[in-house]
Amino acid sequence: MDIAPFLNYLQDVKRFSPHTLIAYKEDLGQFLRYCATINDVRSFRDVSPKIIRNWVVLKMSEGMSPSTVKRKVSALRTLFRYLLKEGVLQEDPAETVVLPKSAKKLPVFVPAYRMDELLDGNELEGGFPEIRDRLVILTAYLTGMRRSELVGLKVGEVDFASESVVITGKGNKQRLIPLAKELLEEMQAYLALRSEVVRQEHGRFFVTDRGKPAYDKFIYRLVVKYLGMVTTASKKSPHVLRHTFATQLLNNGACIEAIRELLGHADLAATQVYTQNSFENLVKVFNEAHPRA
Repeated sequence: MDIAPFLNYLQDVKRFSPHTLIAYKEDLGQFLRYCATINDVRSFRDVSPKIIRNWVVLKMSEGMSPSTVKRKVSALRTLFRYLLKEGVLQEDPAETVVLPKSAKKLPVFVPAYRMDELLDGNELEGGFPEIRDRLVILTAYLTGMRRSELVGLKVGEVDFASESVVITGKGNKQRLIPLAKELLEEMQAYLALRSEVVRQEHGRFFVTDRGKPAYDKFIYRLVVKYLGMVTTASKKSPHVLRHTFATQLLNNGACIEAIRELLGHADLAATQVYTQNSFENLVKVFNEAHPRA
């Protein structure tokens, strides 16, 4: 039961990110190791819905959350669709598997006044590292970029003339994002200092203290460090800044279709999760402001 051709397909054809490929490999590997304990399973054709259901029950009994189990079964379904396409299978054994229900979690975001407290404070003042750190926070907050998009951003993708940036997102899909004047000014100041730090040009916009391309963990640790100064929320990550970007837009009147375009969501349903945060904000305002509430 070899999944290498499938992983190559995800990488070369579907253009999945390295992070997603690692997750798929691990999730599918867990299922294959489970299948190896069952004597009658020697190929993908031997996998039945009952085997998948038993595996789901096992994972839940081990304390795995419903959302994690759903993710793992989603990886299985993607694999089986590939095998159907390749003619290896005649039907999808995961199609009839009912997944455990999980409560919808609202996106975690940082209130606007907390972001102002961080961006206007003294923590992000100083030399090149502090200027870069502030720009990473500001860029994520004002563009909604994913961590991988921040890491992959190239100098040439920022167009100061048109005051916009081309972002290459999931599946190599590109979107054009307008840049606020504050962000443009700070980008120009940063690039002037960046040229003094980078010894051998590589084109990546964000760099480490030594001028090397910034990487996933570097950006993650940077954001966690500074968000920890203004929020006690358990989640502190670049994605929280993406949630904050979307929530602030919605709370200030932006239409959800425009937010979908800015976030680069293929499906509007992925964006609609932010409307619940907005509704809860409206309820709070009503309860605090209306004399009869």
